[in-house]
Amino acid sequence: MELLLRFLLLCGVADFTRGLSITTPEQMIEKAKGETAYLPCKFTLGPEDQGPLDIEWLLSPADNQKVDQVIILYSGDKIYDDYYQDLKGRVHFTSNDLKSGDASINVTNLQLSDIGTYQCKVKKAPGVGNKKIQLTVLVKPSGIRCYVDGSEEIGNDFKLKCEPKEGSLPLRYEWQKLSDSQKLPTSWLPEMTSPVISVKNASAEYSGTYTCTVRNRVGSDQCLLRLDVVPPSNRAGTIAGAVIGTLLALVLIALIVFCCHKKRREEKYEKEVHHDIREDVPPPKSRTSTARSYIGSNHSSLGSMSPSNMEGYSKTQYNQVPSEDLERAPQSPTLPPAKFKYTYETDGTTVV
Repeated sequence: MELLLRFLLLCGVADFTRGLSITTPEQMIEKAKGETAYLPCKFTLGPEDQGPLDIEWLLSPADNQKVDQVIILYSGDKIYDDYYQDLKGRVHFTSNDLKSGDASINVTNLQLSDIGTYQCKVKKAPGVGNKKIQLTVLVKPSGIRCYVDGSEEIGNDFKLKCEPKEGSLPLRYEWQKLSDSQKLPTSWLPEMTSPVISVKNASAEYSGTYTCTVRNRVGSDQCLLRLDVVPPSNRAGTIAGAVIGTLLALVLIALIVFCCHKKRREEKYEKEVHHDIREDVPPPKSRTSTARSYIGSNHSSLGSMSPSNMEGYSKTQYNQVPSEDLERAPQSPTLPPAKFKYTYETDGTTVV
């Protein structure tokens, strides 16, 4: 009886003297990129915990290349949440009254850089407590692309492929046929959970609409694929048509080049001819008027000449007639040839 009383007394004293304690267990949390992660941290205080309340959250990055970073702090009844630049504006306490025993936080718009170990430390002297939470950020499958790799013709071999643009591993694949006969070839069954289905000796029965679903632990996405297996095409005719079309295109290009070259040569010739013509040279005088004026002037001069100076005059004056004008002067059909009249004396006799 005495031993029982001592045991109860010790338990009561131990319960009474128990100080600060964090009640949230350590755990691992997985969330998708872009979502919000709730990191719990709840605590209780003992009667002897009379000091100021300090709450601190730290992050140990997953790459182990960085030291522990303080991401949010409560001290002196104030909150400081700008310690870590990568999480600035994305980490907040969930409770408005931290003294009530809830130091949990939310991390919003999760990024892959947020992966790591988060540690919650609570201090209220003389009590101290801490807990760790492992946070993993995964990427949902997205941007799934389904396509046929090869020629969709009867008797051919080709592949059906399903490729996600992004998504955290491990990924799980599932193919289904939605249209026509939903029965799939037996040879396809082992590959219905893989990203690639190898089709051998294709037949028209394989035609239809298929769906590929990609999943991981945080989400899923899918794509549709329409498969049309058709009879083989006339490849010889296709090749011949391509060759003829190419030749016609080359002939057309050559014709265009020839026409352009010819046009340029004509333009160049016209420019050269234009520059050879002198626009500033005045037109030539009338040859008929020139000859008349010259003959009239000489006629008047000859009328007053004597035989003594006739010979000298004829040698000098007639030699001054411009050879060019006389040679080029046309004979007018209506103008009679000019007649010269002069007088001279010889042996005392006047001759006309």
